[in-house]
Amino acid sequence: MAKPLVALLSGAGISTDSGIPDYRGPHGLWRKDPEAEKLVTYEYYMGDPEIRRGAWQLRRKNQALRAEPNAAHLAVAELERSGVPVRVITQNVDGLHQLAGMPARKVLELHGTARSVVCTECRARGSMEDALARVEAGEDDPPCLACGGILKPATVMFGERLDPVVLGDALAITKASQVFIAVGSSLQVQPAAGLAGVAADHGARLIIVNAEPTPYDDRADQVVREPIGTALPALLGALAGEQPG
Repeated sequence: MAKPLVALLSGAGISTDSGIPDYRGPHGLWRKDPEAEKLVTYEYYMGDPEIRRGAWQLRRKNQALRAEPNAAHLAVAELERSGVPVRVITQNVDGLHQLAGMPARKVLELHGTARSVVCTECRARGSMEDALARVEAGEDDPPCLACGGILKPATVMFGERLDPVVLGDALAITKASQVFIAVGSSLQVQPAAGLAGVAADHGARLIIVNAEPTPYDDRADQVVREPIGTALPALLGALAGEQPG
């Protein structure tokens, strides 16, 4: 008997135990400093060198690239290693699912990755670490080394569209899943949030693990309000025990 496909949609809440703040929670980044949104808004970033310089300095001081996976990320990778078909759809750009051991091909990054940079002109990609080393060395707005164009993180900024291929793959996985777990996501940012509804519409068992209520709680088969670092490993451990041998 085939093992059911488990799809996991992860949001910022899964990474807070790794020291990466969320954005919309009670202590989120946007609530603390609404001006910070301009640093990750495409129109402002492209049109104002001062904002770009501020964004590079913020990245330089940010410890996100040094963050380590926490118990929740490790539990997801452990479930995949146990032989259960697992696919991760993440709203996060931190790469911690892959660092925890999830194969990169089984992780869909809806909002891109902060571990790479991309040129807005020629689309050449490079590592964020290399770009930050140039900032440390004194370049306040490092241009693309290939064409001189403006570099940005390989993330989807406000005002940019999600990659339609990645979104299409996420939709297909959601529709095919028998278990859909939304963890650490406010389920307020579309189109990612809508995947929870799509999963429920297609008969998946919908489980929501989040500290705050979400718009999809009434559609869920199970809602967990416990801390993610302990609740998710317990939940996935129980799920592994339910699987046919």
